[in-house]
Amino acid sequence: MIPGGVANLRSHPYRGLSVQEVDVPLTTAAITEHLLGREVYRRTEFLALRHGGATALAEVRHDTGPLFAPVTEVRVHSGPDDTAWVEAPDVDVGNATALAGAAVPGALTTVVLGRFEHVNFIHRPAHVPVRVTEVVPPEPPKLLDQARQAVAFDEDLPPVELVLDAIRVEDLVAAHPAPHYLLPCRGSGADLGGADVAYLDTRPADRGDWLMIGCERSLQFHEHFYGDDPPRVDLCPRQRHADVLTLTKCCLLERGLEQDDRAAVVPWGASLDEVREGLRNLLL
Repeated sequence: MIPGGVANLRSHPYRGLSVQEVDVPLTTAAITEHLLGREVYRRTEFLALRHGGATALAEVRHDTGPLFAPVTEVRVHSGPDDTAWVEAPDVDVGNATALAGAAVPGALTTVVLGRFEHVNFIHRPAHVPVRVTEVVPPEPPKLLDQARQAVAFDEDLPPVELVLDAIRVEDLVAAHPAPHYLLPCRGSGADLGGADVAYLDTRPADRGDWLMIGCERSLQFHEHFYGDDPPRVDLCPRQRHADVLTLTKCCLLERGLEQDDRAAVVPWGASLDEVREGLRNLLL
């Protein structure tokens, strides 16, 4: 029996969906009678049936050996009252997040005529939230931007909602007033409102009386440069408790990634492939 009620159901790959104009009313009984015993191409798993401008979605079973085979089982997932047809030429219909973004609110199923005139559907769309914990500035933060790129081209991922969990340097400074600060690098672009700031990556000649805003690797650098441990406020994204699915980074990790049930940790200078692998490990 074909299961029903599955969230984020789609044709994957999208060539498993066939769009057909039919002369029968789009009721469950009429669709079932129309399709049972009817020959379909062996790759066909779903049919978007169109009649008088209305649409219904059915899933079929058949022998996948021959080039064409008769349908042996039918399940109508949504009828014309629950199925929307959307024409969105910029949408990549092979991508679940793009499909879910094009879904019509309130519709059980949305069928999308998208980029290159390709068609796919999403049934019961439900984004999966993934928290991206990252230091800000810069903004948008690099890890979030990389995650957006990975989500946009990976066709295996479910619909993803990336939620930024920002560790803001300015907020850490405001919460820890000091006459002099040491930041890891000048490249962040943090605006500290005229505060006295030095940057560890420039290796200041004199050891200042500063409060370091930095991670464990910055502390190691400081120990090497000056031979001591300064007072420090930790900004390591990895130290945030991962009570939800989380993508984050750590500069102590130099290659590859580390994974547990709720978090994927990539290196500070992660490649797009490493970010994609982290998301896939969390979601697939």
